[in-house]
Amino acid sequence: MSRPLSALFLTLIALLAGGCVETRFEAPLGDNIETCDSRWKGLWFEAGAKAGDPDAERVGMHVDEACALTLIEQPAAGAPLKRWRVPINFVHLRSGDYLVVADTALRGLGEIAPPYGIEPVPAKSYFFVKYRVRGDRLELYEVDSAKAARLVIDGKLEGTVQKNRSDLHVYVRGGRAQMVELVRRHDLFGSKPWHVFQRSRLELQDFERSLQAPGAKR
Repeated sequence: MSRPLSALFLTLIALLAGGCVETRFEAPLGDNIETCDSRWKGLWFEAGAKAGDPDAERVGMHVDEACALTLIEQPAAGAPLKRWRVPINFVHLRSGDYLVVADTALRGLGEIAPPYGIEPVPAKSYFFVKYRVRGDRLELYEVDSAKAARLVIDGKLEGTVQKNRSDLHVYVRGGRAQMVELVRRHDLFGSKPWHVFQRSRLELQDFERSLQAPGAKR
């Protein structure tokens, strides 16, 4: 049985929206925000998945020629694919390439809690994910929330930290220009890929046909 699509997406962009550990940002990452990175185009599955794993065979993401990202899932063997469109944005800086996702963009996948302990509740907050594309390999790097929390506590970032035994919620304040400066000055992201995806050799329509043939290879 494949994983829920909401779980895939939160894994995909390293966002645990409303989860136990998260970092959100008050503003997007600068003004030079793009809606497309052509290197993302294609059909993607988790790298290193075991052959025959139904999660690998039935759950993935597709980025079309217009750069629209769609999550895809076959809920049961022989069933047609379900699709969920998710708006994402890209930012390219000297310090790296980043995804910027508004929490409001995730509402189509399920209930997204507002930033923890922030009053008044902001209309939007943002998640950042650093990424690298190396040929047909896509590496995602999540924000290290423990590191972000330390920077807030030490006064190097403006924001709030809410922590108990199992939860850690970090909210980083600032405007667009400040967000660019903070990712340039501070190493906020994990040093190793948190998740890796591999581009499939198949086109989406070929993948759909392969799902109707048990044992077919993608």
